[in-house]
Formats: sequence, structure tokens, C-alpha cells
Amino acid sequence: MNYSDHSEQTLVEMSLRGDERAAREIVLRFERPVFSLIFRMVRDRELAEDLAQETFVRTLNNLRRYDPSYKFSSWLFKIGYNLTIDHLRKKELDVVSMHGAPDAVTPDRQAATEITLVSGDERPDELLEARELGSEIEAAIGQLRPEYRTAILLRHIEGYAYDEIAQVMEIPLGTVKTYIHRARNELKAALVHLTEP
Repeated sequence: MNYSDHSEQTLVEMSLRGDERAAREIVLRFERPVFSLIFRMVRDRELAEDLAQETFVRTLNNLRRYDPSYKFSSWLFKIGYNLTIDHLRKKELDVVSMHGAPDAVTPDRQAATEITLVSGDERPDELLEARELGSEIEAAIGQLRPEYRTAILLRHIEGYAYDEIAQVMEIPLGTVKTYIHRARNELKAALVHLTEP
């Protein structure tokens, strides 16, 4: 049986019946996106690995609580988000990364997952300037409140829809829109010097 062909819901149902291979497939399917989100929030590989592992432990231990009327991935991300926010509140660690997915081990994979601010036709000095700009944006995102930062990362890095973000963060849709709006305004204010001549 090829588990990679099964839907999220089927894997959850199989896991609930005690199928360990289905549970492993859930982890395999979602370990990179969960780790990537957490890493971008904490910017510490070892910590992100620990929080991602704890996310999967809690998810698999609480599968019976999952409501199938929602996307499983949203529920999983919500667990990871809550764990990470709890940790950030305890440690007050405010960092985010734009330099590729942390699980990217080859230069090609790093380049493919990096948030690109250049087109590829730039001279070396333009490339350096773009990297510096990326670092400034990264620092500005790192200064956002954890809730704003998570909303902006889920929207613009992970590509989540507003309603999915609301599910992950367990907040009303209007609050998601407010967080993203405020985050954008704070980022504009923090980066206004970049647009001045």
C-alpha cells in the first residue's frame, strides 16, 4: 500500500485505527512546512527541530480531538503555532529568516526556497544591495509582535488564505485582517527610510 497517495483525512482515520505507517506518512508529509514555519519564527535550528517534534507528538497524541470539518494541515499548524508562541512568550525571542528554508541542505534547494528580492540579472553590487535589503526586512519582521509576525508569515511566506490563518491562530477572520494590516503598516514605518532619496 502506497501511503503517499492517501488524503490527509484518510491518513488521520488510518492513524486513529492504529496504523503506524499512516502516522509516519503524516509526519513525512508535513515535517518540512511545520519546521519551516517554526524556524522562521524562532530562527534557531535546534529549537525549531525540538518544537516541530513536539508539534507532531502532540498532534498524534490528540488525533481524536481533530475536527474533520477543518483542514488537517490547519489544525496541525495551529498546534505548532501555539507551541512556538508559548515558547516566544517565555523566551521573548523575536527573529525571522528570509534566507531560504532551514531544511534546505543543498545550494540549489536554498536558492529555490529563499525569499528573492532580485530577478537574477543583477550585477554583484545590486545583489549585495538586495541581500542587505532582505536583512533589513528580516529585522523589521522580527520586531513585530509575535501575533502580527505569524499572520504575515502565514500569509506571505506560507501562502495561507485569511480563513486558514484564522483557523491556525484561533482568532476571528476580522482579527487576522487587522493583524496583517497593522503588520504591513508597522513594516512600512520601519522601512520608510528605504524609499527616501
